[in-house]
Amino acid sequence: MSLNLLGLNRDQFEALCADMGEKPFRARQMMRWMHQAGVSEFDLMTDVSKGFREQISANATIAAPAVLRDTTAPDGTRKWLFDVGTGNAIEAVYIPEGDIDDESVAEGVPVRRYRGTLCVSSQAGCALECSFCATGRQGFNRNLGTAEIIGQLWHASRSLSADLGVERPITNVVMMGMGEPLANFDNVVAAMQLMLDDHAYGISRRRLTLSTSGLVPAIDRLREACPVALAVSLHAPND
Repeated sequence: MSLNLLGLNRDQFEALCADMGEKPFRARQMMRWMHQAGVSEFDLMTDVSKGFREQISANATIAAPAVLRDTTAPDGTRKWLFDVGTGNAIEAVYIPEGDIDDESVAEGVPVRRYRGTLCVSSQAGCALECSFCATGRQGFNRNLGTAEIIGQLWHASRSLSADLGVERPITNVVMMGMGEPLANFDNVVAAMQLMLDDHAYGISRRRLTLSTSGLVPAIDRLREACPVALAVSLHAPND
């Protein structure tokens, strides 16, 4: 099976390049092509040497989970249903927050910039079985890999950029789709580190939120491994 490059953080990518006889800057170049430009074809990475492109394309791929359904509500909310194999599907949801007109520093030309939040899944199903949650009632199937988590953001970014005609329409990400993120700690943290990386998505720590039902030991680990915004879901019969 080919290595999916969407699942590699910067250190892992640099190590891969070193193993293939390339300098670390090649990893940063390719990360920008993949995550910022949304490129999935190695031939389009024009500032990467042809020899390295041929070498890496023989051993690796750039692929998000296949889309089963793509729907947009009247208010602009957009939902993707992704196929993650063996009969499992996950959801990612984009919630638009309006748009603003900025002035271009160089030209003084109004530029339309969008603001919006993407809710990302971390598991196929969920093992916690919260009574109020539809995901819990379907049971737990498996954790998602880092490439499957990032693949939701990668696909949504490409689709929205093409449809809206703007760069980076996703300004906020919340780990609150299917699954309990802290129950898939290592893959979720690796994905969030990519979301924060300036050579990938460059999302601010204040705009990256992990939503949890409250796994306290993992919350303590998260503080040390990847300090981002935290949301804890609390449900009770009274205030």
